[in-house]
Amino acid sequence: MSYKIIGDSCLDLTDKMKNDSHFQMIPLTLQVDDVQVIDDETFDQKRFLELVKNSPNCPKTACPSPETFKQAYGCDADDIYVITLSSKLSGTYNSALIGKQMYEEEYGRKNIAIIDSWSASAGELRQALFIEELCKAGVPFEEVVKQVEDFKTNRMQTFFVLETLDALRKNGRLTGLQAFFATTLNIKPVMGAEQGTIIKLDQARGINKALSRMCSIAVKSVPDPENRIPVVAHCNNPERAQLMKEELLKLVPFKKVVITKTAGVATVYASDGGIVLAL
Repeated sequence: MSYKIIGDSCLDLTDKMKNDSHFQMIPLTLQVDDVQVIDDETFDQKRFLELVKNSPNCPKTACPSPETFKQAYGCDADDIYVITLSSKLSGTYNSALIGKQMYEEEYGRKNIAIIDSWSASAGELRQALFIEELCKAGVPFEEVVKQVEDFKTNRMQTFFVLETLDALRKNGRLTGLQAFFATTLNIKPVMGAEQGTIIKLDQARGINKALSRMCSIAVKSVPDPENRIPVVAHCNNPERAQLMKEELLKLVPFKKVVITKTAGVATVYASDGGIVLAL
């Protein structure tokens, strides 16, 4: 059976995956003041970061329309897996669901699984890699859906360390979490997710110590880490991502560590220099 993995534009694909016909991105729209940016292949990260730097306001994001998802479901693939941002962070999941209803009302039932990733960026990519592996192995649609739900619920964890939490705070993405202010002391929090809700796990003085602490927490938080494929997403800092890879390999002899760069949505929230880790 043929398959397609559709992600919103917070599924930060590697360059190789962007050229793979099994993957398709549905872009969100970004806004800085009166400038709108479509988060697709035309996204210019350096220009966008400059816009953000020069604006007194926090950038905003808008989810794709249900119609956009409906059109994507009309592809030739027999099985479609849609991975979205956590429904607690974005309306994209709901938009994808409505798009499925619209498609099936017009064309009839199709194997379309809408997966609320409970994550973002590297976490969405990690789930996409897991689905890809199952599809290549010929696992049936219903079993893939069952396994990916178990994977995201019981086996995968997402972590991040950012230079600043301002974008998350100003856009209301830290609901239930006391805003963290310790910039004068250069204290950096190590953040994680609990069923799609952002939580604080630890903190350290300086970003390098925080990243090291994040690696240590990550490898201790999942069963059989040596059999995992860590995914590291970076916002405009490939050197920092490489240091993360080296730090992870010091802790566990992973067979592979995937490094990718953030597209527009993750750039909004991770801000310049941010790192997201999924394991």
